[in-house]
Amino acid sequence: MDAAATVVLLRDAPEGPEVLLLERPRDTGSFAGAWVFPGGRVDPEDYDDGAPADGSAGNGTGAGERELPAARRAGVREVREETGLELDPAALVELSCWIPPAQAPRRFHTWFFVGQASDGTVVLNPGEHVAHAWLTPREVLRRHGEGELLLMPPTWVTLHGLLQAASVDAVLAQARRSRPAVFRSRMLDDAGGARIITWSGDADYEPGQAPPSGRNRLVMTRLPWVYERTS
Repeated sequence: MDAAATVVLLRDAPEGPEVLLLERPRDTGSFAGAWVFPGGRVDPEDYDDGAPADGSAGNGTGAGERELPAARRAGVREVREETGLELDPAALVELSCWIPPAQAPRRFHTWFFVGQASDGTVVLNPGEHVAHAWLTPREVLRRHGEGELLLMPPTWVTLHGLLQAASVDAVLAQARRSRPAVFRSRMLDDAGGARIITWSGDADYEPGQAPPSGRNRLVMTRLPWVYERTS
């Protein structure tokens, strides 16, 4: 499974930290029509001495010592290419790693980094994104819940985790104190047609491995989505 990098860029605002989101074209490419964080695939040149010999990335849990620095460089490169903003790689903090469910048509495990946005004007790469916005996480989730914009599950959960953030410095300090969360996603089979993604700690993720009442899932049956977590 190949690796990718995503960068959650934040800036302070009167209502609290705002995050930069980019809108994908509605008629072409991956995540068509979705609002996403800057990011993309880790390329061979992002590694110190070329891509791994077997052409594969690590397992998404941090086991590959070469992969995380490569993902960091990829994140900086993607931000520059997609927004025109320059970042210091050392200023990015690992936030999480997302591993898609087996049903996903394209499977990249993706490192999420968080960082403070640099000064400058966002200049979009023509054809790759059609709009951008600086919004508080609460406002983004409100718009999504009312059907005004489209989000992917990792974006939604990341924004949900930022709802109580007081400042960019507070977000970065918390990320530095914590180990990156690993979200190895599994779709929950449900005869009723419910769209639910589960992660480790959920009673239905690995039956018998978590308490019967354990919950770590995103319920996407209808808007607004609901994140259930008991620990």
